[in-house]
Amino acid sequence: MSRKLEVLTPQNSQLIFIDQQPQMAFGVQSIDRQTLKNNVVGLAKAARTFDIPTTITTVETEGFSGHTYPELLDVFPTLPLLERTSMNSWDDQKVRDSLAAANRNKVVVSGLWTEVCNTTFALSAMLEGGYEIYMVADASGGTSEDAHRYAMDRMVQAGVVPMTWQQVLLEWQRDWAHKDTYDAVTGIAKDHGGAYGMGIDYAATMVHKLPERANHGERLDPVPAAIAAE
Repeated sequence: MSRKLEVLTPQNSQLIFIDQQPQMAFGVQSIDRQTLKNNVVGLAKAARTFDIPTTITTVETEGFSGHTYPELLDVFPTLPLLERTSMNSWDDQKVRDSLAAANRNKVVVSGLWTEVCNTTFALSAMLEGGYEIYMVADASGGTSEDAHRYAMDRMVQAGVVPMTWQQVLLEWQRDWAHKDTYDAVTGIAKDHGGAYGMGIDYAATMVHKLPERANHGERLDPVPAAIAAE
């Protein structure tokens, strides 16, 4: 039975961010760039919430790409940045060592650009490392809609699993009875989840009658678990 039938859990997966840098984002045309950053940071907060081993790679920081988004660095202030020159992160021994140290075969990927750095990493990691790759399509971007779409198609044909960032978040949570992460997950959804987060706000204040200010920022009272499913 294929291991890809297993859902992602905080125990079986790790995460890599590839080249989430401004000059790389300047070239993205497949997704609104502010939405892209929102999704990347939401995914990062999800990883922090579930203590997911995370790798951040950069390419030609000083020579071309610029520094990693400060919002992403704020989520992982002590995580090292693995600088390289190759377009393919897999070519760098530091990156391979970081993935191996996590000792988890399911690798969730968010990166720029989909058709270059994401694709080459995914194919190489599968072929040479035996990893399963889960590509977060809406936390990645390509230089055109076609570039992103056909790169995703190529990877899916090779066995990569396409996902969205909220799908990853909720797959890690899995059960609203997991109270230790419940507040953090609903908070991430409210801050980054668009309509889903708005729905949580609405249910808290209008259905469950929590005070409006208690539902904003640092929550004063726990939101009932049923809200997240509404």
